[in-house]
Amino acid sequence: MTITVTPCSESFVAEIGDIDLRKPLDRDTVDALSDAIDTYGVLIFHDQHIDDQQQQAFSRNFGDLETTVRAYRKDFVPRLDVHMADISNLDDQNRVLPKNDRRRLNALGNRLWHSDSSFKRVPARFSLLSARVVPAEGGETQFADMRAAWDALPDSMKRRVEGMICEHTQIFSRGKIGFTDWAPEELEKMAPVPQLLVRTHPGSGRKSLFLSSHAGRIQGMEEPEARLLLMDLSEHATQPKFVHTHSWRAGDLTMWDNRCTMHRAREYDETKVRDLHRTTVSDGVPTVLEQAA
Repeated sequence: MTITVTPCSESFVAEIGDIDLRKPLDRDTVDALSDAIDTYGVLIFHDQHIDDQQQQAFSRNFGDLETTVRAYRKDFVPRLDVHMADISNLDDQNRVLPKNDRRRLNALGNRLWHSDSSFKRVPARFSLLSARVVPAEGGETQFADMRAAWDALPDSMKRRVEGMICEHTQIFSRGKIGFTDWAPEELEKMAPVPQLLVRTHPGSGRKSLFLSSHAGRIQGMEEPEARLLLMDLSEHATQPKFVHTHSWRAGDLTMWDNRCTMHRAREYDETKVRDLHRTTVSDGVPTVLEQAA
């Protein structure tokens, strides 16, 4: 199968055509997609009206799938398979969540800039998000290129931050918006994990910042100073020149590399249904070796 790759800019975000994600892919096509995401960081596939099983099958071409962290909670009632992250405003009966529902309040944290699963010791490699129902306006997803952000840092800052180890947890990110409704078993499983602040991408060889709203500490640094540094870096990395905004339409699937991008959701009218399903491919290895952690 021969795909078409249409860049949205010189080296960040590309649209992929001449492919049907409902069908099995041959090795050459998987390799071509791997090369494309190594180059562009974010791939957009239009008119892919797939179901969850087809999405999981496509995603497994790139590695093992994560399970949703919602399953950490004992009273969790799934709407989707545990290998699907439910990026919607719906409950398990497909009703729009009320404004005070803890699931809605927790999900508001997705409007912060983040990297998926950076709060896991083994973080995510790729995320694949499929739009099933989208509102007429709002609810865009923005992506920020952490490679370009690294390239644009002053040399003095590059020398300062390389080798730093941050601590990530969803408790940090949700605390920024005042969400604290965690069950004891969630608090136990969401203990902070170490992640490198600067990574070298194995596919492209490019260095990249590894930032996320889940990062709240830097090992060996006083917490106020660490938080200010992380805020400064995030502000730098999310300047408009590094950001691409994707406006969804039903049938879109976006695939992005969490190792070199951040993303965030934008506001929309939550009385309207927004139903997106995400598969997440694990990176397979931690960013920080056990002895270093």
